[in-house]
Amino acid sequence: MATINKSAVTFMRIRKLVTATALLVLCGTAAALEVGDQAPDFSLPATDGKTYSLSQFKDKEAVVIAWYPKAFTSGCTVECKSLAKNGHLLKELQVAYFMASVDPLEKNAAFAAENEADFPLLSDPGKEAASAYDVLAIYGLPKRHTFYIGKDGKILFIDKNVRPDTSAEDMAAKLKELGVPARATS
Repeated sequence: MATINKSAVTFMRIRKLVTATALLVLCGTAAALEVGDQAPDFSLPATDGKTYSLSQFKDKEAVVIAWYPKAFTSGCTVECKSLAKNGHLLKELQVAYFMASVDPLEKNAAFAAENEADFPLLSDPGKEAASAYDVLAIYGLPKRHTFYIGKDGKILFIDKNVRPDTSAEDMAAKLKELGVPARATS
């Protein structure tokens, strides 16, 4: 009889633990970012030797952050090459644009060099910014999502269906659709 009671008590304890864990997970989950939300600020090192923050662009220009899963993988390489080859379409607009991953800076620097990226790639190995942007997949790498952020710091659009091969063209078209103006020519 004592064995049955111990088993019942153990089962009840496990059930309480599972319920408490489930509640913690549900309550601890941040709400997903949506269009109109204030974009989370970040301060991340980049492959050009600088550190960038969202706040440095406030009231100056729009920002695009193209999160990608992992340097040197096929889709990420295609996306980086698209931005390197057709980045002139973005440079014509009042926008700062970045690719971002949780790869270490050294790996992103090698990735940028190999793909002739003439724009900064941001590194977030601590995953704080990726968590704030709610892009981390269950396996710990970012999902391929692109955030379009206005000069006021608010999210204008979130692209969750990025096509790596036409990334630059798609970004430029979306920025124009969102009303981001062309850069003044001197």
